[in-house]
Amino acid sequence: MSASPIAAAKPLIGDEERAAVDRVLRSGMLAQGPEVAAFEEEFSAALTAGRACVAVNSGTSGLHLGLLAAGIGPGDEVIVPSFTFAATANSVALTGATPVFADIEPDHFCLDPAAVEAAVTERTAGIMPVHLYGHPANMTALGDIARRHGLRVFEDAAQAHAATWQGHQVGTFGDFAMFSLYPTKNMTSGEGGMVAVADADLERRLRLLRNQGMLRQYENELVGLNNRMTDLHAAIGRVQLTKLPGWTKQRQENAAFLDAHLRGVVVPPVAEQATHVYHQYTIRVPEDRDGFVKALREEYAVGCGVYYPIPNHRLPSFARELDLPETERAAAEVVSLPVHPALTQEELDRIVAAVNAIAGAGA
Repeated sequence: MSASPIAAAKPLIGDEERAAVDRVLRSGMLAQGPEVAAFEEEFSAALTAGRACVAVNSGTSGLHLGLLAAGIGPGDEVIVPSFTFAATANSVALTGATPVFADIEPDHFCLDPAAVEAAVTERTAGIMPVHLYGHPANMTALGDIARRHGLRVFEDAAQAHAATWQGHQVGTFGDFAMFSLYPTKNMTSGEGGMVAVADADLERRLRLLRNQGMLRQYENELVGLNNRMTDLHAAIGRVQLTKLPGWTKQRQENAAFLDAHLRGVVVPPVAEQATHVYHQYTIRVPEDRDGFVKALREEYAVGCGVYYPIPNHRLPSFARELDLPETERAAAEVVSLPVHPALTQEELDRIVAAVNAIAGAGA
């Protein structure tokens, strides 16, 4: 009998989340209400060192509204990585500003500070690092560049709930930071995003922009959008937030097991200053990555992902001729293995056996 497939990612929804949703349904208050307000406060206390948080309906909305609230628009440039999900650059383009793609450093797949420095022009308004796969970007070096050039910093922390850099939580370094709450993230609200902000003016503009430009009904102060989070989603998120520490510890333990036992592939290094929360456990396969992935899935029933096979600068939506060698190399080599907290020891052993067998045979 063949083994059951191992899922690459697995949202964990339990009785507590169902009870929370039922509680909201019984209340009759389904749109943005007391659950959203409570979720914002609890998220702030747990993950952003007390920075004010604004809940929205998706991570992309959070980036878009954060940039709009910060005054980014036509004529501005924002430096972003090309090696990330397209929402990062899309959010910049949606404001009318121009995303400027910079290369990544090879170890942690995050923006290379030297590449960022080289990309600064007189039109550069900000830098948007992505804490990719749950490993923080080098916020020390990027912060130094921003200060020297008078630039703003916007953190894409979509995959990095509870990650730290030099002991400080991601989401506390920039003008704002966005955390995604999509189902496969380290915690979820079903769908949604949370934006941590550095000052009261930015917070107020975000709250206006997410709700048709009003804080009080029918008193529209500016042109806004409908990007609110519902109380149903917030109720799920509040429960998930209480489970995040345990899940993070399990992800880190699963990653440590893989680190210790995988052979023939490049396992993900962690910077000395960083706490990695392993949204993805991403290895490099320098030879025939696609054959390796095919064998994992079809011969061993081990789910895996390639994040991301096409860099943003080569997507039809941007289509730019750029020399980003580390970005191109990562796109050709990366494979993300299961690391989620629902994995059993038997499944971890199977993942190791499969990877080592394929790597030893030469996929």
